[in-house]
Amino acid sequence: MSVNKVILLGYVGADPEITFPEKDLVVARFTLATNERYGASQTEVTEWHNIVVTGHNARIAERYIRKGTRLYVEGKLRTREYTDRFKIARKRTEIVVSFFEIVGRAQQ
Repeated sequence: MSVNKVILLGYVGADPEITFPEKDLVVARFTLATNERYGASQTEVTEWHNIVVTGHNARIAERYIRKGTRLYVEGKLRTREYTDRFKIARKRTEIVVSFFEIVGRAQQ
């Protein structure tokens, strides 16, 4: 047996970017920032996560999620490889969301 589960609570870094890679598939992509404190000095370190939401949840994300929104996310870790427009091989680690909940709204 194996488990691939990620749980994050953080702040959205940018409004979701919506794409339609196939006729009936909607994908929302955005970043999520989480913070941790380390050591006696309590130095704060921010980690940025690449978030991917598909289907009906992508439509909800498009409508309600904005930069600064506090968001709870559950999903799985996925690493994919691709070639960019300059023909350079790249790797990208993403969180593919199965569930999310808006915990706090972005301030207007």
